[in-house]
Amino acid sequence: MTGFSSRVEQVSISGIREVFEAAGEDAINLGLGQPDFPTPDHARQAAIEAIRAGEGDAYTSNKGTRELREAIATKHARDDDALDVDPENVIATAGGSEALHIAIEAHVDAGEEVLIPDPGFVSYEALTHLAGGEPVPVELREDLTMDPADVAAAISDDTAAFVVNSPANPTGAVQSVADMREFARIADEHGVLCISDEVYGRIVFDGEHRSPLAFADSDNVVVVDACSKTYSMTGWRLGWVTGSHERIERMLRVHQYCQACASAPAQYAAEAALTGPQDPVDEMVAAFEERRDVLLDELADMGLEVPTPRGAFYAMPRVPDGWVDEVIDRGVVVVPGEAFGANGAGHARISYATDLGTLREATEVMREATAAVR
Repeated sequence: MTGFSSRVEQVSISGIREVFEAAGEDAINLGLGQPDFPTPDHARQAAIEAIRAGEGDAYTSNKGTRELREAIATKHARDDDALDVDPENVIATAGGSEALHIAIEAHVDAGEEVLIPDPGFVSYEALTHLAGGEPVPVELREDLTMDPADVAAAISDDTAAFVVNSPANPTGAVQSVADMREFARIADEHGVLCISDEVYGRIVFDGEHRSPLAFADSDNVVVVDACSKTYSMTGWRLGWVTGSHERIERMLRVHQYCQACASAPAQYAAEAALTGPQDPVDEMVAAFEERRDVLLDELADMGLEVPTPRGAFYAMPRVPDGWVDEVIDRGVVVVPGEAFGANGAGHARISYATDLGTLREATEVMREATAAVR
C-alpha cells in the first residue's frame, strides 16, 4: 500500500459523527446539529418545479445562478441591518462546509496560523490542517464567547486568519455588537483575514447578531453562511461565501476544481427559501427558545452549570467526570466537549433540536446519570 499525505494524517473522523454512528437505533439523539423541522414547502416545490422543467439538469455558473446570488444579497440586506452585498461577490457552495474549506484554502499557506475558538466547531481545526496551516486555539471567556483582546494577543507574524462563529456551535454563544465591531478592527489593523461563520445568524433569542463585515474598513472579512440551519435544509447542501471581488476570485479558483457548482435543484430551493415567506423560520426559532428554557431549567435543577446559550440550538454544560459516558450508556446521545477542542474537556454539547416530549425524556435520563456519577 502506498502512503498517505501528512495533511490527511493530521485529521480524523469528527467526534460528533463517531458518537452518532456508535449510537443504538433506539437511542435519543441529542448529538447531531440538525433541525427537526421540515424544509419549508415553498422551497421544496421550487426544486420540484425546476427538476420538472429541466432546469436542474445542467451546470450553473460556477458562482451559482444570478437569481440565487441576488436572493442572498437581498437576504443580507434584510436580516443583517442593511448589509450591502454585491451578488457578483457571492459563491454558492455545497453547504457552509465547502464555504469554510474554500475560504481557508484560498488564504492560508503551509505553516501559517489560523486562530480558532476553543471549544469551537470541529471543521476549523481540520480544514486548517488540510490547507497545510497550523490551528491556534483561543480559549473562550466564562460565558463561552471569544474575547477580541485574546484574539489580538494571539496574532503573530505567521497569522493568516482568525475564525469568528456567532451564534456559535457548540456553545450557543452570541458575540456582542461591540465584539463584532472589534473583530473587524483587529482584522484591519493587523492585516489578517477574519472568517465570520454566520450559519446560525437567524437563530438568536437574546441580543442581536451583527456581521463584522458591516464594520470593516478594508476587505479583510469574508462571511460564510448557509440555508442548512435557518431553513432546515441540511441535506440540500447549499451555502455561500461572500467577500471582496479579489477574495471571491481566489476562492472561486478552489471552488471550480472541487465542486464546479452547487447542486442546481438545491439552488432553486434556496432561492425560494430566501425570498419566500419567513414565517417557518420565526416559528422554528420560537420553538428552539422554548426548548432551550426547558433544558436550562432541567440542567439547573440537576445542579449542572451552563452559560445561557443566546442562539443556535446547543447548550454546553459543565459536567462531572464520567457523565457523558453514563448518559450515552443509558441511551441518550450527547457529544463530549473535548470533541470541540482541549478547552471543551469537562463539558458536553447537548442539541435541543428535538421535540419537547423527547427532550423531557432525555433530561430524566440525564438526571439519573448525574446522580450515578456523583
